[in-house]
Amino acid sequence: MKTRPMYIHRSRRCQPRRAQVAVAAANTAFDARWLLVLLAFALLLCLPARARAIAPDSPRMTPVVRAVQAVAPAVVNITSTHVIEGQRVSPLEQFFGPGFPGLPGFDVPGGRRVKQKRVSLGSGVIVDGDKGLVLTNAHVIAGGDEVMVHLLDGREFTATVKGADPDFDLAVLQIKGAAKLPAVKLGDSGDIMPGETVIAIGNPFGFNHTVTTGVVSALGRTIRNKDGAFTDLVQTDAAINPGNSGGPLLNIEGVLIGINTAVDTRAEGIGFAIPINKARRVMLDLMSAGRVAPLWLGLDLQDVDGRTAMALGLRDAGGVLVTAVFPGSPAAKAGIVPGDIVESINASPVRDRRDYLDILRNQTAGSALRLQVLREGGSVRLEATPEPFSDADARALLERRWGFSAAQTAQGVVVRQARANGPAEFLRQGDRITAVGSAEIRTMEDFLQAFRRERMSGQVLLQVVRNGKGYYARLIP
Repeated sequence: MKTRPMYIHRSRRCQPRRAQVAVAAANTAFDARWLLVLLAFALLLCLPARARAIAPDSPRMTPVVRAVQAVAPAVVNITSTHVIEGQRVSPLEQFFGPGFPGLPGFDVPGGRRVKQKRVSLGSGVIVDGDKGLVLTNAHVIAGGDEVMVHLLDGREFTATVKGADPDFDLAVLQIKGAAKLPAVKLGDSGDIMPGETVIAIGNPFGFNHTVTTGVVSALGRTIRNKDGAFTDLVQTDAAINPGNSGGPLLNIEGVLIGINTAVDTRAEGIGFAIPINKARRVMLDLMSAGRVAPLWLGLDLQDVDGRTAMALGLRDAGGVLVTAVFPGSPAAKAGIVPGDIVESINASPVRDRRDYLDILRNQTAGSALRLQVLREGGSVRLEATPEPFSDADARALLERRWGFSAAQTAQGVVVRQARANGPAEFLRQGDRITAVGSAEIRTMEDFLQAFRRERMSGQVLLQVVRNGKGYYARLIP
């Protein structure tokens, strides 16, 4: 609504008309000047606090404030949109308009299905402003058909996924059509100190650029979920909530030391971040190869269950028994021998072969592992550095443990040969492997990756197509 200036009218009956006009004009100019003054004063009162200049030496300019001001422009809000088939919509919409409610509990004959969008929210941080690279969690963009990145200054960009690895819960995005973006400085998580102040920035529950502070509670934490184990995490009591995932964990200097990834919902103040040294190595692998190179130590293992523990004269079950060590492997170089029982890796307990694989899967090349080994009744500490688990090594181990070989064809992955009296003697040449466990198999790479994950399982469920018919087969190595 337009405002009109207020005029004060005075009687000028004795003045000529020209004089009345002049006085009226003078009053109008006077009132207008005062109106401008009042408006300027009101605007000053309405300015937000952040627009007022704060002296650099003000006690309010704490290290946390300085760090947030420096890094906040590099923190982004990520929306991942997945298009799904929605409910059936009534054809009466064309008469009554979109959103016609229809009749609850009744399907609509002739109705059309509409596509609905499922949007997930998360955070990320720009690590390379020139290339527009964003580091975030893999679960933030999982299943997304379209990924959007929203900057603090209001700009929005589409982003492409350069690589993602759910085993590390990390993903690298590249912003399209952007250059000279603000970026965070990457630190060294090797010198993180328990007790030091840390800052988390993210978008919990859609509240953009929320800042929380806390301390480093502990280092080298391991958490487990249905998908496996995540190791070497930084624990913090800085508040981390849904939507914070993928956002930065900063030290007091505003340097990136971790990527916020998880929170323990059973308690308050227990959050976890992936240390930046691990995140940096994963990012380089994803940028160069699109995936993280699988690693191995070169061990064949057996669970130490109650029966095995009794046979070995052990008081308690638990751990994994080394049954074979591959020549020239990292385990052989570290001095591990058959008969050793691996009890822990990097202080994380190894209860069985599944634990062993989960821990190993969450390691990066070049990172040494600290193994606690039981040998002849005594405890031995060893150090081993895992090496890339090549396709050639995987194929050789496949034939040894599962008893068959496979090859890539135009139809998919087919059985080339199955060893007689082996674990997979039920397979026939030409059988097509379409799934290993819950993993769909389309390529030889898919198959070898599934084998790496399941190679020490006590039993493996295979989905096989033979003569056009599908079968399930249980393989017990």
